[in-house]
Amino acid sequence: MWSEIRLAGHLCDVFEPAEPHPHGYVLIYLHGVHLTRLVDKPAFVAELQRHRLPLLAPHTQRSWWTDKVCAEFDPELTAERHLLDNVLPYIAQRWQARPPQIGLFGTSMGGQGALRMAYKYPDKFPVVAAISPAIDYHLRLDEGDETLPLMYTDKEAARQDTALLHIHPLNWPRHQFFCCDPADDRWHDSAERLRMKLWSLGVPHEIDLTTTGGGHGFEYYSLMAPKTFKFLVERLDRERRRIP
Repeated sequence: MWSEIRLAGHLCDVFEPAEPHPHGYVLIYLHGVHLTRLVDKPAFVAELQRHRLPLLAPHTQRSWWTDKVCAEFDPELTAERHLLDNVLPYIAQRWQARPPQIGLFGTSMGGQGALRMAYKYPDKFPVVAAISPAIDYHLRLDEGDETLPLMYTDKEAARQDTALLHIHPLNWPRHQFFCCDPADDRWHDSAERLRMKLWSLGVPHEIDLTTTGGGHGFEYYSLMAPKTFKFLVERLDRERRRIP
């Protein structure tokens, strides 16, 4: 059910269910900073099988899924443009799926990337979910991060490019869910700040900032996989039935 392809010269993992979803839904997964793949993560594989969902997971190294060049990924192509210019067209060609049939989700670095992409392009990604999103990634500039200093001139420039600063008060993804373990000392506060900003703007969203189980890592991600996939499939169904 798993295979590897290359788009624009870059690796992608592909999950192909034995029987596709009857409404042609497809998921895109954005990985975290440790580049861990879903191939050997049973909780996620089980959900893909249960819901009969094809999935494409591009690899972009420690790019933070931004529109800034990250040399360890590509000397010219940004992760954001890779998703828009290569991943989406491939999904359309292979599975005949186009927005709003596509659900976007990620973990940690990929979780903030998924939210950030959906805030910038809500028409392309109206259904988005994030597990343990590392929203305030600009803080890593104080911690000796190797890639971010090559992408941003300073910490404030990075902060201005985070998901929180890309929320438009009048144009947002119609369906968004994010969760973070209260024991996740590093990223829970930023998830709470995102909740407060969305609430103050009146932007609909669903959250789980109370379930605990493992802190930050795949123990918690796996715990939240069923809830995340349930949200994605239910909201893709809503999009299918929505009258424009």
